[in-house]
Order: sequence, then C-alpha cells, then structure tokens
Amino acid sequence: MKRFFTLCFLVCLVSLGYSQELLVKSFKLSEGDLSARTPPCAIRLDNNDKICALVKVGLALDGVEFECSGGVKDVVKKTGEYWVYMPKGNSMLRILHQDYVPLMINFYDYGVGKLKSGATYILSLSRSIDNDDKNKTLIVPVKNGFNIELVKVESGSFVMGATSEIQNPYSWEKPAHKVILTKDYYIGKYEVTQSLWQLVMENNPSSIKGEDLPVGNVSWDDCQLFIAKLNKMTGRKFRLPTEAEWEYAARGGNKSRGTLYSGSSAYSDVAWYEGNSNKRPHPVGTKKANELGLYDMNGNVLEFCQDWWGNYTESSQINPIGPNSGPTRVVRGGSYIAGAISVAGRGGVSANIRSRVLGLCLVLSE
Repeated sequence: MKRFFTLCFLVCLVSLGYSQELLVKSFKLSEGDLSARTPPCAIRLDNNDKICALVKVGLALDGVEFECSGGVKDVVKKTGEYWVYMPKGNSMLRILHQDYVPLMINFYDYGVGKLKSGATYILSLSRSIDNDDKNKTLIVPVKNGFNIELVKVESGSFVMGATSEIQNPYSWEKPAHKVILTKDYYIGKYEVTQSLWQLVMENNPSSIKGEDLPVGNVSWDDCQLFIAKLNKMTGRKFRLPTEAEWEYAARGGNKSRGTLYSGSSAYSDVAWYEGNSNKRPHPVGTKKANELGLYDMNGNVLEFCQDWWGNYTESSQINPIGPNSGPTRVVRGGSYIAGAISVAGRGGVSANIRSRVLGLCLVLSE
C-alpha cells in the first residue's frame, strides 16, 4: 500500500508536462448487473480466492493502463470501454495513458467507498481538452458525483441550411441564409445519457438500456420536464438549443472546416447510423468529435431543438428562435436507424410524440 501511494506521488510530479486530462463523469454501483459473477469467462479471483469486483470503465481510447492496491487482476478491452477486475476492498484506482495526465480516483468521492466482492460498477470518463481550450469547457455537478460536461460555443455568423457542399438538398433545407449569433453559449459535449436521465427523472424510458447510451423514447414535452427538474437540482438554466444554435455548433462554430457532416465528410467517422449501428444506439462519445469537441451531432439519436418547425427565408437573421407556433418541434442530427444526414438535415415531430430514436442535448446560456 505504501509503495502504491508513493508511486502515485511520483506520477503526479511527472504529470505536469501533459496537456490533456481524463475527467470523471460519474461512478456508481450497477445494481442488478451480474457481469462480475457470470461464468465461465467473466469471473476473476483475487489473491484470497474471492470474486473480484468489476469496474466497467467507459472510455473510447486505446492504450490505457490501470493500477490499484494489490494489483489489477485482469483488463478486458471492449467496444468503447474497459472491464477492469479489482480485488475487493479497494477504494482507489489509477488510470494511465501516455498522452494524458495520470488520473487517481478515490471511490469515496463518489459515494462508492470500498469495492464489494462480485459487484459491478460503472465508471464513465471523458477526455478533456487541451490546456488552450480549458476555458471553453464547463463542468456542472449534478449529484452523487455525476457531472455534465459542456463546451463553449463562441458567438459568430454562418450560413445556415443547404450550403454548397450539400448535393441534392431537400426543399425544407433551403434556402441557405446568413445567421448571426451574438451571444456565447455552452452546449453538451455528449447527448443526454440514460444515466443522467435516470438520475434526474428516476426512470429510464429507453427501449434499449445502457447507462452510457443516449436516452431515447422521450418527447419534446418530456424533455421540458427533465430540464425543469435538472435546473432545480443544479441551480442552473439549462434548455434545449435553438435550431440555429444546434446547426452552428454542429458545423464547428468559428472553427468550422466546412465538412458535409459534423466533423467529417465521411459519415461513418462521426455517426452511428443504419450502415454501422446494428440497429441499436451506442455509447456516447465513441465516434470522432467535431471541431469544437462535440460528439454524436450526427447519428445515434435525433436531438430536439427548442423551435417550432418553420420554413426558411433568404433574409439574414440575428439570434433566430423560430416561429411563435407550429404543428411540430424541430429535430436534428439523424439516428442509428437512418441513413446519412447532412449537417443541414432537419425534421419535425409533434411535441407529445415519443420514439426510440428521439433524444436531446443540452444548452446552457452564460
């Protein structure tokens, strides 16, 4: 134990030269998950022949190493996560990668304490941000160690709708028109996950369950209730993005490279869709991010906007919020059962309609 914490201190000293960090989004016991006890291949024993605890570490990054007191017994790389088998009684885990500051996690900080034999835990991580961009990221604590990570989108102007790189656009994506956003805002780095929805609403309406999967099967009305409860819980003023805010962020804001999709002109780089999803959602943040560091702006689940549906006009607009009323609410981004949708793709859904592919991302105004 003494050697373990001495090494931790030395690691902290040498870590000062790193430019990127790993951040804890949430850490908790996964009630009812029997993965650590499921024979024959999943069971691992510690030095006392007790069944190890299993920590499922959600992190889409190769070359990660794990250390703990008594030694990690096994690490199994899965799609978008690592299964880390640890001796019971451990309360700390160190995570190492050559490009990131070593991360030491004290389980007591998240209300977990010492690991139990045969129990399964979910540890959700995110990759930060270079030092130059740290002032553009906001971490909002919710409760029980769960945080929401948001990325700052600086004000600016862009051409919204069917721009020149989009071939054969739909009529409702036209005409392209200039939009000016005069205020900075923060937008969620990830789609709202099932674990966050469960934490706030104490239910999970998604048809395909998974803590790091985007929440689905929610209506626009449901999203408003969720946001109201989240705001009461955090003391913040979250909301859905306007359609203009969504598209500006999806295009990369003032860092946009003019790609056809959010972060790439190759859809499979950035999106889970009918061509690669196996007809199911995938953990958020496991595809390539766009220029702002935002994930899943294309694919996975559709994301509601605040706006009523309305047709575009050619005139320039400043901070547009859509029409005052309408038949449907705007959804953007495509889904895991749809084909490729450009960064200008848009649709409309009645405010009370739920679907397995309907989800949301969050915006927080300064």
